Amino acid sequence: MGEQGPGGGKKTTKGAKKAAGEVVAGGGKTAANEAAGVKKSAGVKKSAAAKKVTTKKAVAKKPAVAPGKATAVVKGASSVRTVSVKPPAAESRTALVRRARRINRELAEIYPYAHPELDFVNSFQLLVATVLSAQTTDLRVNQTTPALFAKYPTPEDLAVANPEEVEEILRPCGFFRAKTKSVMGLSKALVEDHGGEVPGRLEDLVKLPGVGRKTAFVVLGNAFGRPGITVDTHFQRLVRRWQWTEQTDPDKIEAEISALFPKSDWTDLSHHVIWHGRRICHARKPACGACPIAPLCPAYGEGETDPEKATKLLKYEKGGFPGQRLNPPQSYLDAGGKPAPPLGTAG
Repeated sequence: MGEQGPGGGKKTTKGAKKAAGEVVAGGGKTAANEAAGVKKSAGVKKSAAAKKVTTKKAVAKKPAVAPGKATAVVKGASSVRTVSVKPPAAESRTALVRRARRINRELAEIYPYAHPELDFVNSFQLLVATVLSAQTTDLRVNQTTPALFAKYPTPEDLAVANPEEVEEILRPCGFFRAKTKSVMGLSKALVEDHGGEVPGRLEDLVKLPGVGRKTAFVVLGNAFGRPGITVDTHFQRLVRRWQWTEQTDPDKIEAEISALFPKSDWTDLSHHVIWHGRRICHARKPACGACPIAPLCPAYGEGETDPEKATKLLKYEKGGFPGQRLNPPQSYLDAGGKPAPPLGTAG
């Protein structure tokens, strides 16, 4: 009990009330502070969550771009390694020339045995085989020409051949009627205008039936040792992927690419690019993850980037399969290449 004196009860009551008031006030302040802290904490969490969601949305909306790094099988490495890929942005002329020439040097190391993939023993055979290679593979031409040249070994022989017999031989090459007309026509022109010899000048070659600049440069570069750029479908595709040119017309592509390299490089450059297009940098599904020049390629990522999966896409000797020639050069065989099988045999 409290003290009993005059006004004591009231005093006690006031004291109790005051004490209680202080406790209540203090408790109320503490509760308010705690509530404010909880609210603040919830606000922070909500803000963080909102920020996280916003970040996710931003990432989701960000357009896909070429990766800054690529995992690829790199020449000379014992295992795969990550390589930097830097697509050219506003590339100067000097930088373009340097990059293009570096790619060619790398390809020369990858394909030191690169050569024409058409079988031939003289300029006439190469000329005919190149005309026949339109709209078909070099392999199919190589499987077809042995029978053709065995029966018609010279321009004189082919010029006076029975068209129906020639058509039957060339049937596996496709478009055999048009091709028969072309090879017989060019053979006749060689006999009448060039004494049965294949001319070594561009202006003379392109006047022959079925012969364009591409065919002429193949013959000049590989039968006469005169430099030329062969702009076939593989060459066109790769030089655009590498951003060496934006042209689509073969003659304009030839003009722009020839300006990037010394003339002495033109023939071998053609072989390097075409070989790479047939073996690794395919049209529909390039093997990016198995490409030794991935660090130099602005189109990295258009194809399979996983090294293991990309390796399964490799063709010809890079994939352990036969090449396109039945009688390839010894240097190719020494490098592990395999000759193609004759027509009508499994291989």
